[in-house]
Amino acid sequence: MDPVAVVSWVVSFVVVTVIVTGLSRRAGWSAPVTLVLVGAAASFVPVVPEVQIEPELILYALLPPLLFASAIRTSLADVRARRASILLLSVGLVAFTVGVVGLTVWAILPSVGLAAALALGAVVAPTDAVAVTATAGRLRMPRRIVTVLETESLMNDATALVALNAAIAGILAVLNPWDIGIQFVVAVLGGAAVGVAVGAVLGAVRKRLHAPVLDTSLSLVTPYLAFIPAEAFGGSGVLAVVVAGLYLGHRAPLIQSAEARIAESINWRTIRFLLENAVFLFIGLALSGILAGVQDSVLGGWEIAGLAIGALAAAVVARVSFVMAATALFEFGPRALRSRRWGFRTGAAVSAAGIRGVVTLAAVFLLPPETPEREVLQLVAFVVVVGSLLGGLALPTIIRGLRLPPPDADRERDEAQSLMAEAQQAGLARLDAEATDADEERVLQRLRANAGFVLDALNDSTDDDTESATAAYARLRRAMIEAEREVIIAARAENRYEDRAVRAVLAAIDAEETALRANGPRAPRRD
Repeated sequence: MDPVAVVSWVVSFVVVTVIVTGLSRRAGWSAPVTLVLVGAAASFVPVVPEVQIEPELILYALLPPLLFASAIRTSLADVRARRASILLLSVGLVAFTVGVVGLTVWAILPSVGLAAALALGAVVAPTDAVAVTATAGRLRMPRRIVTVLETESLMNDATALVALNAAIAGILAVLNPWDIGIQFVVAVLGGAAVGVAVGAVLGAVRKRLHAPVLDTSLSLVTPYLAFIPAEAFGGSGVLAVVVAGLYLGHRAPLIQSAEARIAESINWRTIRFLLENAVFLFIGLALSGILAGVQDSVLGGWEIAGLAIGALAAAVVARVSFVMAATALFEFGPRALRSRRWGFRTGAAVSAAGIRGVVTLAAVFLLPPETPEREVLQLVAFVVVVGSLLGGLALPTIIRGLRLPPPDADRERDEAQSLMAEAQQAGLARLDAEATDADEERVLQRLRANAGFVLDALNDSTDDDTESATAAYARLRRAMIEAEREVIIAARAENRYEDRAVRAVLAAIDAEETALRANGPRAPRRD
């Protein structure tokens, strides 16, 4: 395919992703499921080129930025607080699922061999960070559940890929349990060490960068700087990216300027949106190629269907049984575990969120050509991905049925206001220390008035239904900003100011409006 055609298809791919995602959100449909269905239908259109999945390209080019985009926005404090649950799900559940799915596939189709069956178990074991985030992000679930689900899906890829490598070794040669253990320890320790090292080095470098463009540019290559060396040294590239992202995300206020943080956030939000939605369209486009490979199998259609349904059911049963058993252990086990219990309703929500995605589809193509019924196993993995996505459609109903408490927006807003009050007090104290006789009094009065207003408004707030002073300020200031923006745009249309001045003023009021929306009541949307 010539370069012009390649660029044209890439542009079309992005445009279709944006349009389908936007229409799905407006219609209230699940964007991941809609994208998979659209991609699957398009894969049978003659003019659409066949998608050839290159697993190494997906694992090295696509997976690192997807993981990093999620990791930098994940709270390190929350991960530490729930590390027992996250470790249990990202290691224990993956190992359990590998065994259950592998034995189920082997029992249904003994000719595939135990090693290949376990390899399929490793392929379908990890939940996908992209799929989980895309689904859970739309639901008003308690923060602790969202943190556990997102971090589990970030961490479990490393365990699954180690298990897959061990199973592939069993396909090609003799499986040595000691080698598996050593490989897992090296992958975890090596990946974590590389992630910390990359995070520390880049943190020190970025702290000395004063240009947001340079800072953001370095941020865009960070996932690869962590992933590639970790894989080269035998560690887990997945874990290295996650650790580096958690470290840099946590240290961002200390190593980046406000402008750099805003620029990085906007860029990664855009990248995350495009990649996480394009992944599902890509999954659908792979269907025709997978079906073409199955045509040479000696198995009949009903045998393949039974195998696919059995693998999907085994994956679901394994997750539900393990999570509920862990819930019971936390509820009734030793005192150290009871202090971290999460309740059976939370366990049910975690059980229902076992969504698979691009990692599963990429990993199944890592199976060597010597794997018995390799093409059939690829189709089974595809069915598990699509089946879990369709199952995710029931997640909102399950969450509502469990009556889990939604995030407490009032408490979060109160905490933000209290923190703002502390910050304002510190700012006033620093102002008194820094001010000199050479500073104009009107400048000092303006600074004290702005900080003092927030403090007075928070101290005078009541619990009645009347609008607070901070809410009134946010509402009126937003109206002022809207008028200011209209005047600026009109001035730009009349060419009364240089474009650079217009951009600077627009950026300033945009930043203020962003702060108002983040810390105050939401303004009504204008579609």
